[in-house]
Amino acid sequence: MARSETAHAGTDDVGGDGEEFDPIGTLTLIGIYFVILVLAWVYIYYVEFLGRDLVVVG
Repeated sequence: MARSETAHAGTDDVGGDGEEFDPIGTLTLIGIYFVILVLAWVYIYYVEFLGRDLVVVG
């Protein structure tokens, strides 16, 4: 009978349970999205309320 290779795997190979999740990429994307939203809000604020003769072309 053939034996499975996983039966001979060492105890050190636990399938990545020792790795920690590092959310730097996700936090970076959320930060970039937040900056874009803030810049868009500031631009629209100036267009709508301060009347600085800015024109939204669309």
